[in-house]
Amino acid sequence: MSVGWRSPGEFIEDLRARASRLAARIVFPEAEDSRILDAAHSLARDAIVRPVVVGRGAPIAGLEYIDATRDPRRERVARDLLQARGERGLNEEAAWQLAGDPLYFAADLVRHGDADGGVAGCARPTADVLRAALWLVGTRPGVRTVSSSFYMVVGDFRGLGAEVLTFTDCAVVPEPTAEQLAEIAMAAARERRLLVGDVPVVAFLSYSTKGSAEGPSVDRVRQAVELVRQRQPDLAVDGELQADAALLEGVGRRKAPGSAVVGRANVLVFPSLEAGNIAYKLVERLAAALAIGPIVQGLARPFNDLSRGAASDDIINTAAVTALQSEVHGD
Repeated sequence: MSVGWRSPGEFIEDLRARASRLAARIVFPEAEDSRILDAAHSLARDAIVRPVVVGRGAPIAGLEYIDATRDPRRERVARDLLQARGERGLNEEAAWQLAGDPLYFAADLVRHGDADGGVAGCARPTADVLRAALWLVGTRPGVRTVSSSFYMVVGDFRGLGAEVLTFTDCAVVPEPTAEQLAEIAMAAARERRLLVGDVPVVAFLSYSTKGSAEGPSVDRVRQAVELVRQRQPDLAVDGELQADAALLEGVGRRKAPGSAVVGRANVLVFPSLEAGNIAYKLVERLAAALAIGPIVQGLARPFNDLSRGAASDDIINTAAVTALQSEVHGD
């Protein structure tokens, strides 16, 4: 079950305090965005992380700043890009140009441990951020599906105080297969243990509960549940479940009697990116929930995306999460 807090703000305070104990170096490759600069100044002032800003131009007062076009490590970035993409048509000139792009430069800093993690996406689309991360940071051993989660900080809705719900995947994999759904769920459970600190209880969501309807997406969800049970038998998981059955015990007992997950779920696995993305935005706006993410799952080291509508506080929270991820993702 989720850990209860008196308010969503209490969880945020705890998140930032845990991050501050790590003194992680987090790189931000969007120096031209005022939101990034505001967040970086706040992060440095409050000692939540040690921010490093990467750009192309003059230094920024009060912050550690790297000019990607003039730093000698640009040659290393170009070599790493050629190693990663040379066989797929990337030539030396193109690699050199990309190496001067703050986004790719920042990803290479994370690759080599010059930074503990990265945060980008205020001014760049998710596809750009993930491309840089995949090319230069790479995936964790054994990971085939890179995905994401949002951590939705919601008020008391089942008598437990404020809670954090994991919504996955809402930003990366459009139409996941059963295999991908299983990998997404296991990655989300793994990250939740680290970031929230409680025991994950995983519900695979659908428009059907335990055979109340049929369809291709229902079949995929059922297959994914079985895959997770085979691979992680100690993980509390069930599906297919409708959202109300997953979240509310009274409804769940009527719709899925005997399930160990109904009314307790804190990790909600959506059958498609479309469903997950719509759901998190509705909960964020209609329930006044705080959405932290998208937090990328499956990389060798943390490199997280931001919504292009992110505010300074969103960036600070994502940086804190990135620092916590770095504690176990680094060497």
